[in-house]
Amino acid sequence: MTKPFVDHFGAVSSHYADTRPTYPLALYEWLSTLCDRSDVVWDCGAGSGQASRALADYFGHIIATDASAKQIGQAEPHQKIEYRVASAEESGLAGGSVDLVTVAQALHWFDFDRFFSEVNRVLKPEGILAVWSYGRQLIQGHEVNEVFQRFYSEIVGPYWPPERLYVEQGYRSIQFPFPLIDAPPFEMKVGWEMGQLVSYVRSWSATASFIKATGVDPVPEFEAELGAVWGDPAVVRSVEWPLTVLVGKKPK
Repeated sequence: MTKPFVDHFGAVSSHYADTRPTYPLALYEWLSTLCDRSDVVWDCGAGSGQASRALADYFGHIIATDASAKQIGQAEPHQKIEYRVASAEESGLAGGSVDLVTVAQALHWFDFDRFFSEVNRVLKPEGILAVWSYGRQLIQGHEVNEVFQRFYSEIVGPYWPPERLYVEQGYRSIQFPFPLIDAPPFEMKVGWEMGQLVSYVRSWSATASFIKATGVDPVPEFEAELGAVWGDPAVVRSVEWPLTVLVGKKPK
């Protein structure tokens, strides 16, 4: 049975483009060392192109696809990036045409069997598949972190899509299609003011689902509770995510 596409982020696409954290540049640099040719990359589930733009610094041509036209519509044009609206399972790419397939924070939305079959079709022999995902973050400051974790689990928690469990598990339950390559540890950490964290929370699919289901926006109350323990909103606090990176090479 084909898994239907559900656009979890169309309603928050503008927030998503502006507020999502970036991935460590060391990750892209490492990926470039794994490819025999730094030529064509298929960035699948590209959203509004956060990873695509970083990949363009290391590879010759990026084909960035997403099933959400609203997400692609938020993407910033780049001379090395070709944006397309396409599903992960039916990319429209030619067979054996891609050196590297990347999936940043999106694999859990796909039909795994059909996507992995498509990856196998479009990758060149010894091409690389790299997927990564970040889980629930920790915020500097015990009281601040408590307010955040309560909002994540108790307020919008019931509104996370079931696929979120794969992220929480660090993708451990997903059977990867190629032999895995050991990845070095990568740190995903930023310094944010309070307003940046609030904007990030507003970009969540669970927040959008809460609002749709209840007719109530939970973010203002969260912001008030956060402000009571944050202190000066301009104070920068560290925010750190656990980053899962899975990389495999297609056999000859």
